[in-house]
Parts: sequence; structure tokens; C-alpha cells
Amino acid sequence: MRAMFTQWLERKFSNPESVVLLAILVVGSVIIYSFGELLTPIIVAVVIAYLLEWPIRRLRAHNVPRTLAVTLVFTSFIGFMLLIVFGLIPPVWQQVKNLGTQIPDMAATGQQLLIGLPDRFPAFISQKNITDVTNELTTQFGHLGKYILSISLSSLMNIAAIMIYMILVPLLVFFFLKDKNLLLKWLVSHLPKDREMSTRVWAEVNQQIGNYIRGKILEILVVGIATYLVFVFMGINYSLLLAVFVGLSVLIPYVGAVVVTIPVTIIAFMQWGFSADFGYMMVLYLTVQGLDGNILVPLLFSEAVCLHPVAIIGAILVFGGLWGFWGIFFAIPLATLVKAVMHAWEDGDNEMTNITSSTKELREKQI
Repeated sequence: MRAMFTQWLERKFSNPESVVLLAILVVGSVIIYSFGELLTPIIVAVVIAYLLEWPIRRLRAHNVPRTLAVTLVFTSFIGFMLLIVFGLIPPVWQQVKNLGTQIPDMAATGQQLLIGLPDRFPAFISQKNITDVTNELTTQFGHLGKYILSISLSSLMNIAAIMIYMILVPLLVFFFLKDKNLLLKWLVSHLPKDREMSTRVWAEVNQQIGNYIRGKILEILVVGIATYLVFVFMGINYSLLLAVFVGLSVLIPYVGAVVVTIPVTIIAFMQWGFSADFGYMMVLYLTVQGLDGNILVPLLFSEAVCLHPVAIIGAILVFGGLWGFWGIFFAIPLATLVKAVMHAWEDGDNEMTNITSSTKELREKQI
């Protein structure tokens, strides 16, 4: 067993470029894992700058000077962020507080709706089952309401930190965009020289990461807006808050759609009970989810590397556990990175095998 492991190590890491690639990955992972909280503003700024680089390249393709392109794109980004901060967050936050105060009333309404179920379905539901369920739901809803209110109160203590982020992150984004070439030149100067394999891996992953980030942002906007229009049309309570949750749920493939459906169903049931409006509401909502999964996702991510659902869910669990929100957000690109690294090691292994075989054949001919 030890000999097999030794042979595997020699085969995979006999190429110095493989060792360099492994070292870069290990050092980068350790830095992010150990100092992730301290580096959060820089990481967020890098992600945003990476996202904004695409429209800058588009403008540069039309002969727009980079300074002007950076100014236009950065100004548009600041305008979009101000729209979110002053146009979206206040009403969403107000709905969060309203939901926290109305949860006990919603629990009472749900209890009244559930009490009538034994009369409608006596063969399947007993009065004791309903009593146990309603008592548990009342307790849990009470805890949930207090939790939401505690979040809204404790968050006031973080206003100073939020204000710092609102100033610091855009400032970092501007300098990352403005001095991109200078910063990349400095970074490359500190990397090992034998990094051809690392360069190939980055070239393979770079396109996928860019497509993924742009596609995911667009998917959030499309799904969130479409769901909000459905909620407004049906007149469901907390339509904006629920639409924001549904839009953000696309960050977690498969799992997010299932999880966000639970509060949508509960609030719709509390408002309408088992009625036609409840049925229409769920049909329209599930239609949006179906269109997202079967049309929008294949359209936006047609160029993405195909990954098995088990690999995607495993990546979400692993990277989400390591790096929280950003690990979940980049689960698919990171899984793609792992796949590209494995392919690079296999290619390097094949190259070394071919070189060894060629050397052996040359020696035999000389003999």
C-alpha cells in the first residue's frame, strides 16, 4: 500500500509545475480560510471588479480609452448600488419587521385553518394530530418572530461597519479597475517561474468563472423580478421580501429552490388557506421555477462545464462549510477549478510518461 502511494506521488508530482500548482492552491486556500474575515472587503471588491471588467472589455473593443471605460462602468455600478441601498433595502427591511410582528397572528390564522381539516378529511387527520401540530407551530412561530425582531434590533449596532463597507469596497473596486495591469504585474512577479500548468488551469477556469458570475447575477435579477410580478399580480403579502428571497435562492442550486418554497407556501396558505387563489398562486410560482430550471439556466450557463448534480451538491456542502456565503456562491466555479486541476495533473502525468517513453526508446536505438 505504501509503495502504491509512493508511486502515485512520484507520478503526479515528478513534474515541478505540478508542485508549483499545488503550492499556489494550498497557500491561497490557507490564506482565505485563516484570514477570510479580515480580507472580506478585499475579496468582495475583487469579485465586483472581476464582474465589472467584462463591460469594460466590451467598451475597449469599441476603441473607448480604458480610463473613460472604467469611469463609465464604475459610475453605473455606484448608481446601481445606490438604487439598491435607498430603493430596495428600506421597503424589504420594513416588510421583515412587519413579518416579525405579525407572525403570532399568522400562527393563529393557520391554527384556525388547520382545525377544520379533521372535518374535511376525517379518514386521514384526527383532532389530536391537529392539536399537536398547532401547539408546536405556535411555539415555533413565536420564537421565529422574536428572532426576526432581535435581528432587526441587533443590526442597528452594525450600521457603522456597514457604512465603512459602503465606502471602502467601492474605493477598492475603483483602484482594482484603474490599476489592474499594475496590480497583476506585481502579483505575477511574486509567483514561481515554473507556472505553465497553473497558467493553463487559470485559462481554463477563467472563462467559466466569468460566465458563471455574469450568468448568476442575471439569473437573480430575472427570477426575482418575474417572481415579484407574479406575487404582485396575485396580491400575496410580503411580495417584495419573498421575491428577494426567491431571487437569492438561485445562488444554491437545487437546494435553494426547495428551501425558499417553504416560506412562500406558508405565507400563501396563511393568507388564503386551501382556496383557488392559493392554487393559482402556487401554479404560477412553480411555473417561474420551472422556466428558470429548464430554460433560463441552460441558456445562461450553456458554456459552463457540465458537472454532475452530486458534484455540485458536494461542492456546496464542502466550500460552503469552509467559506460560508462566498463558498456557496463560488461552489460551481471552485468545483470547476478542482476538475481543471485534475485534468492538468493527468495531462502532466501523460506528458511525463511520453517523455520517459521517448527517452527510453532513444536509448534503446542508441544501444
